[in-house]
Amino acid sequence: MVDVPIELGPRGGSPMMPDSRPLTAPPQFHVLAKPTGPICNLDCSYCFFLEKEALYPGDRFRMAESVMETYIRQVIESQVGPEITIAWQGGEPTLMGVDFFRRAVAYAEECAGPQRTLHHTIQTNGTLLTDEWCAFLREKQFLVGISIDGPPALHDTYRVDKQGRPTFARVHAGLDRLKAAGVEWNVLCTVHAANQDSPLEVYKYFRDDLGASFVQFIPIVERIHEARPELTERSVDPDAWGRFLIAVFDEWTRHDVGEVFVQMFDAALASWYGAPAALCIFGETCGNAVALEHNGDLYSCDHFVDPEHLLGNIMETHMVELLASAPQRDFGTAKRDSLPQQCRECPVLFACRGECPKNRVRRTSSGEAGLNHLCAGYLAFFTHIDGVMRLMVDAVRRGGHAGEVMTMFAAAGRNDSCPCGSGRKTKHCHG
Repeated sequence: MVDVPIELGPRGGSPMMPDSRPLTAPPQFHVLAKPTGPICNLDCSYCFFLEKEALYPGDRFRMAESVMETYIRQVIESQVGPEITIAWQGGEPTLMGVDFFRRAVAYAEECAGPQRTLHHTIQTNGTLLTDEWCAFLREKQFLVGISIDGPPALHDTYRVDKQGRPTFARVHAGLDRLKAAGVEWNVLCTVHAANQDSPLEVYKYFRDDLGASFVQFIPIVERIHEARPELTERSVDPDAWGRFLIAVFDEWTRHDVGEVFVQMFDAALASWYGAPAALCIFGETCGNAVALEHNGDLYSCDHFVDPEHLLGNIMETHMVELLASAPQRDFGTAKRDSLPQQCRECPVLFACRGECPKNRVRRTSSGEAGLNHLCAGYLAFFTHIDGVMRLMVDAVRRGGHAGEVMTMFAAAGRNDSCPCGSGRKTKHCHG
């Protein structure tokens, strides 16, 4: 499993769409629990987490009941609001078997009581889903994130099993079971060298063929070795990343606003609106999204599961205390404080914030370390969407909704002008 963001997706809308949660919702920490640690039945070429098995030599990588209960109890104790999210990922969490999750949900319901609402999420590759699994997920109203990298040829380039065989057919079969059972689901798509030049093919496949209504695009930035900045050939090219987002954004703003929710675009809209960052990667600081290993070890972030960023074990110290610790506070503020001067002077800093620290492997034009590998792509994307984002924000502020931009585009298309106010449409127009 790779690059699971803070939230798997909305239940009923995006931060800027009807039936959404308030824009001013207070920030809360989020725990991604890994009941099987890095263990997975697949062997995706770009998966950064498989190698974490070396942290626990000889371990069986199965979360004990006591750790599961402690995790759930501490999350429930820690949340001040009426809604609580219990999140599972991996590795491949379904390897624990459905009965483990039945016990987990039953314990969570007992702890939460009738006055609080539980949201259960799980990220899976989908290959092990059975009718029994899907009936359980539907009964307990799980939100299921399923990892798909596009149509078969693109998906199967890197998402293979232990024997190197393609996995698309098995993933699709799992998704079909989810759909048949009425389970709420969304797509997590990694963008890499194999699919970076096919943005519309990928997006339209999710929208038209799979019927996805919520999509997450996660860039693959993969080091050859953790201690060195060199990247693998599978990593997404920065310029291609920008072109990918721009192509999908232009399609989305013309046809799908309010119908398909693209997490990256919702997060950008929150930034233009002036709301708190909707994704940790775009926050000024970080540290509120931690990773819990199968044995109770809590790490600063899913991308920093290493001895240096081990905060402690929840069986010994409450996770709230670990999140409030000086090392975790320093980890969070380092994101802001380590930005190179080029980023501090960038016109899209308010939206990007240097993105994820794990991707800051390049040097600026002046030779300063800490530039994000994806900088050029984000700069192109955020510059491109500025005019349309302003229109969407204006619509929201006057009581409408962001989807009104589609009507503006339709009208603009009839007179060959651009709704963003830049005059006649050109290849450089933000619209």
